[in-house]
Amino acid sequence: MKLRCAILDDYQQVALTAADWSPILEQVEVKTIHRHIDQPDELAEQIADCDIVVIMRERTPFRAPLLARLPRLRLLVTTGMRNASIDLPAAASQGILVCGTGGAGNATAELTWALLLALARNLVQEHNAIRSGGWQSTIGADLYGKTLGVLGLGKLGSQIARFGQAFGMEVMAWSQNLTKERADEAGVRLAASKEELLENSDFVSIHLVLSDRTRGLIGAEELGRMRPSAYLINTSRAPIVDQAALAEALRNGRIAGAAVDVFEMEPLPKDDPYRSLPNLLTTPHIGYVSKANYEAFYRDVVEDIEAYLSGTPVRVLT
Repeated sequence: MKLRCAILDDYQQVALTAADWSPILEQVEVKTIHRHIDQPDELAEQIADCDIVVIMRERTPFRAPLLARLPRLRLLVTTGMRNASIDLPAAASQGILVCGTGGAGNATAELTWALLLALARNLVQEHNAIRSGGWQSTIGADLYGKTLGVLGLGKLGSQIARFGQAFGMEVMAWSQNLTKERADEAGVRLAASKEELLENSDFVSIHLVLSDRTRGLIGAEELGRMRPSAYLINTSRAPIVDQAALAEALRNGRIAGAAVDVFEMEPLPKDDPYRSLPNLLTTPHIGYVSKANYEAFYRDVVEDIEAYLSGTPVRVLT
């Protein structure tokens, strides 16, 4: 009898074509669920008969109460090698193996820069103006010679810094652990403090891991330090920015605009105020949604399942 596997949140219906699943199909029966299921009762019912579940990183939480309702579950595979929405100790206590995947690595940085450019040149407004019969309704902001502030100079932050340098921008960076040596290595100026970065940047881009130290890092006080002409871009994690404070700053014109790809509740509720703020550019958490990334994700998912079936699991998360 074959094991049963469910792939959750396959929004674009591409999971089964993004990789070659043939190595496991003799032993595993695979089904995909294309819509997001946010009700625990419905989700538990849909996957109660599954031995294997594949999830997209942080789309659907797997906490202890849900795991307890899945007695057949033995392998949980998440895209990425870190997923804060999985209760790893609870999974381990139930004998559930949790494995991750690699990725292509460039998609989020590329989207971040697309959002920054779209903000600077008012692309959405000008596109909509064309569609409605208008012509030239805004004046764009220049990038050359302006200051880009990067919060977090890891892999993604370093990519964004290089993009900024290629556009002739002055780049400064800050994080709680950033050293001058690391900043010098990236060719950027180390800001003495978060406050200095916010006060002196024309564009601020966030590339930090969500943790107790970074949750709420940007609140009303920090937004108040930014220039009225400045823009904020967040493709990292929503709770790093106080969501209510950002909405208020945008409503009051305290900053010129913002772009966000991440939200505290996803999918974003239809009545959420973030859907209607005119100076907020939003995308539906697509930073990692690219062809190369999906191919890497699902290739590794198949490898994880194949390795589990052979008794030699790989990319185990602990």
